[in-house]
Amino acid sequence: MAADTPRRGRLIIGVAQILLVIAAGALWAASRFTWVVIRSFDGLGPPKEITLSGASWSSALLPLAIVNLAAAVAALAVRGWQLRVLAALLAAASFAIGYLGFSLWAVPDVAARGADVAHVQVATLVGSARQYSGAVATVVAAVCTLIAAALLMRSASVAGSAGSRSTKYLAPGARRSAAREIDGTPTGDQSQASEGRQQLSERMIWDALDEGRDPTDRPADPDTEGR
Repeated sequence: MAADTPRRGRLIIGVAQILLVIAAGALWAASRFTWVVIRSFDGLGPPKEITLSGASWSSALLPLAIVNLAAAVAALAVRGWQLRVLAALLAAASFAIGYLGFSLWAVPDVAARGADVAHVQVATLVGSARQYSGAVATVVAAVCTLIAAALLMRSASVAGSAGSRSTKYLAPGARRSAAREIDGTPTGDQSQASEGRQQLSERMIWDALDEGRDPTDRPADPDTEGR
């Protein structure tokens, strides 16, 4: 079981990386899709129809796509608390991405903002329309990013618990042998003995006590015996 833990952690990270790449691709596609169409007529020429892409409507889409790609690469190099920090940042980024997608539904009137983005006078507006394909792709990217963040956090937890389980599944004889080795450390190397005692698990200490030995005792110095 302990041997499968690193493989399981790598598999979880691999799935998270795939999701981050998918999210980055969805954000890139969303930046290319049309989000808003506005129509204007100034009375001096024919009516105009202006389409606003996702990159124009929300300039943060492409930077967030780059963030996801960078996180997919960084997941290979970081471990432990650094992986947890990366997962937390991705979770925050997923909420930002989701906000960008849902904002197209939440904004009551896109005409005023569309006119500002397209540099068209509001007085000349005659109509506007929303197209939701880009917003849907953005929400999908947010979900993928959030799942990837959860997987990275899970991978960090799996790797962190692997060390604590390494002695838990040892046979009782192996735990007793390790306890004896640490218990019999010469007194001349007290720093090593102290380090070894700190590494004793709770179960190894109980095994030593079951045998009638105190795992914290050091053997007496033979030079002082009989004096």
